[in-house]
Amino acid sequence: MNQPAEQKMPVQALFISDLHLQPALPKTTRAFLDFLKNQVKQTEQLYILGDLFEYWAGDDDMDSDYLETIVRSIREAADSGTAIFWICGNRDFLTGERFLEATGARALPELSVIESGKTKIALAHGDAQCTDDQAYMQFRNMVRNPVWQKQFLAMPLAQRKAIIAGMRQDSRKGNQEKSARIMDVNASVIADLFKQTGASVLIHGHTHQPGQHIHKIENGEYLRLVLSDWNLDDGPARGDWIELNRHGELSRHVVKPV
Repeated sequence: MNQPAEQKMPVQALFISDLHLQPALPKTTRAFLDFLKNQVKQTEQLYILGDLFEYWAGDDDMDSDYLETIVRSIREAADSGTAIFWICGNRDFLTGERFLEATGARALPELSVIESGKTKIALAHGDAQCTDDQAYMQFRNMVRNPVWQKQFLAMPLAQRKAIIAGMRQDSRKGNQEKSARIMDVNASVIADLFKQTGASVLIHGHTHQPGQHIHKIENGEYLRLVLSDWNLDDGPARGDWIELNRHGELSRHVVKPV
């Protein structure tokens, strides 16, 4: 008897960023869990491009009921056959090996390239490209230093959470004084990124300014797709994901409340 041909999932990849999951956003959380159940399990690959969580104080905080639910749901999607890829953001860069093992996700470099047919697609969270925000770049260099991270993670969990709360408050105040241009990606950095990677498409988040941009560099045109943040709890609902189908076509889809 002939064995049935292996059934391929209809979608090659999905891309999301900036969900900022937290207990204070129950509608957003439900939308993500529904997304895992009804979208992710129908795709070959899911790329999480940073800031899935509002903050991450360390893998030893993963035992909370809320985070345990999120981690378990991601693991179920991975166990169903979807490959989960993880690029950390500026809020959850302290995720470590325990998190990756629990979710079944595979960590990628903060700038990665995938291929679909003959098309190269660069992936990033996006904060490293916001070089006009010099104050943030100085802060980023500090907290991404392995020595700083080792010292920080050695502190008691409660102390770490208190420090993070203070950092978030300072960040909100500081951002109110910055223009949207300052907090957006730098055009020259983006041009260098395309040249460095050989990609013709870049997908990123971080800026919370979803859109589609054409960059004309030398004699070529390059596509930059910016993902939205997710928030279905406060104000007008927002959130999206980008889909890469098996024909190499990219499309944007809007998250709807559950």
